[in-house]
Amino acid sequence: MTRVSRDFGNTMQKDAVPAVSADVVFASSRFPNYKIGANNQVVDGKDDPKVLSMKEVVARETAQLLEQQKRLSVRDLANKFEKGLAAAAKLSEEAKLREAASLEKHVLLKKLRDALESLRGRVAGRNKDDVEEAIAMVEALAVQLTQREGELIQEKAEVKKLADFLKKASEDAKKLVDEERAFARAEIESARAAVQRVEESLQEHERLSRASGKQDFEELMKEVQEARRIKMLHQPSKVMDMEHELRALRIQLAEKSKCSLLLRKELAMSKRIEEKLSDSYELDGSEALGSYLRIKPCSNNGPELSKCSIQWYRVPSEGGKRELISGATKSVYAPEPFDVGRILQAEITYNGQQITLTTTGAVDPAPGLGSYVEALVRKHDVEFHVVVTQMNGVDHPSESIHVLHVGKMRIKLCKGKMTISKEYYSTSMQLCGVRGGGNAAAQALFWQAKKGVSFVLAFESERERNATIMLARRFAFDCNIMLAGPEDRSPLGS
Repeated sequence: MTRVSRDFGNTMQKDAVPAVSADVVFASSRFPNYKIGANNQVVDGKDDPKVLSMKEVVARETAQLLEQQKRLSVRDLANKFEKGLAAAAKLSEEAKLREAASLEKHVLLKKLRDALESLRGRVAGRNKDDVEEAIAMVEALAVQLTQREGELIQEKAEVKKLADFLKKASEDAKKLVDEERAFARAEIESARAAVQRVEESLQEHERLSRASGKQDFEELMKEVQEARRIKMLHQPSKVMDMEHELRALRIQLAEKSKCSLLLRKELAMSKRIEEKLSDSYELDGSEALGSYLRIKPCSNNGPELSKCSIQWYRVPSEGGKRELISGATKSVYAPEPFDVGRILQAEITYNGQQITLTTTGAVDPAPGLGSYVEALVRKHDVEFHVVVTQMNGVDHPSESIHVLHVGKMRIKLCKGKMTISKEYYSTSMQLCGVRGGGNAAAQALFWQAKKGVSFVLAFESERERNATIMLARRFAFDCNIMLAGPEDRSPLGS
């Protein structure tokens, strides 16, 4: 058994293995990743199994182009073919690079095999077996490299065939685009020529019609003058009558012009009055539930509000037809829960002139009122202390404290142990805020228990008044009754 000395590696490097030629150019900075499979077959180890081969990439691109060809325009199709031609050229370049790299690999494998052959004659024993196994591995690599070269040649032929096809298709597409462009230009030129001919014919017709019309008018004037001369010679009395009629018509025309001038002056005056009215009033107050809005004069030039008619309206914030608020004809209006989220308008009419004042935005809800009402809903009967200010439209002089019971099925008004009114929720019942009055309008409501029985009730605070309205409408809604004011269109759940 031959013993290998310690400096065997240095000796093999210096003597056994010749230096690699300097003319070899490596395709990459590392040796290819090969593995030995079953039956000593060399397997190419791929880093990413998802990477497609060149043949698969070319097939996929060709399928996509053929699929999109049906729905692309001519110009887009030409652009696609040009891009495909560029991609084919790029693939051809990559194939050339792969061929060069394959050639470099052949040179490298040949030099490696020669080095191992020279080494096999200098070693013995187990090292010689290793060298022979390495030589077998190099030969297997050479065989697989040859197979890869065959596949590469086939792919190169397919790429070349695809490039020729794309080049021809691109030329056909360019030719088709040029034909379409030439056809479109011819159509445009013919259309321009037709338009120009039509314009020239219209101008000629207009010139001829003007000339003929002027000539006919001159001839007609001559005939009229001749007829007048003949009539004046034969019937002078009729001519005098016509002159009197013309004089009367001129007098009437002068009177009409005077009337028209007077009407213009009145119209200008009415416009000045309308502009003056629009600058004379404004809405004052907080645009929120629990407060009130007042029409406030801005100057002393406008007429007194007592001499004007007033009507309030509510308008949906998202736009739509405005709704008249029945009975709201005073200069003060206190919003109720039904007005929350809506815009309010006040229309002022004076001497036939109308101006409209509008809130800057929708009416805001009162803070904390919703949670307060939700807490009251859990109770079966809720009591509120009120003062009756009107009964059936007549002022009520007594200022004694009454108790208003709002229940789930009915509303009851009591004074001590005496029941003044007790009614179940029905379609004849009405409940809303007081539409008019002074500063206390925000604390009062109108309740019609039934037809012919109505009350105006004043509460201790605006919060209790609005909570009463919301609570009663909630209970009435549970009984399938829409509780609102006179002529109101109450939405569900309001």
